[in-house]
Amino acid sequence: MAPKWIELVTGSLEDKKTYRRLKERQKQLPSPYRETAEALERYLMSVGGLAGGAVLLEMMRDLLELMESTAENRSPVREVVGEDPVEFIETFITSYTDKTWMDKERARLRDAIDRAAAQEGTS
Repeated sequence: MAPKWIELVTGSLEDKKTYRRLKERQKQLPSPYRETAEALERYLMSVGGLAGGAVLLEMMRDLLELMESTAENRSPVREVVGEDPVEFIETFITSYTDKTWMDKERARLRDAIDRAAAQEGTS
């Protein structure tokens, strides 16, 4: 097992293995479902990547399972993602509970304004 400091720098080796297995499963999907899964993953990596690694892997796994069952049922992709795939994926992302750096920044902003507002009457 790698020392903890190596995983701290490079990320979890087990997470990397899990990611590779998910990518292999994704490659097995029929064309329209694979392309949809790849597009959703790309968006997750850009936007959903704000979450921690374990949560991001959970999101990817859930999306892959959704695409696998959609392919198995031969359901149209639009039946799953709807007319606005951005709305679909944004809603999907919000259902995961990991705190993102943006959540921390929002809390920091709220706290700073609360402290400033509390001082208004004391100056």
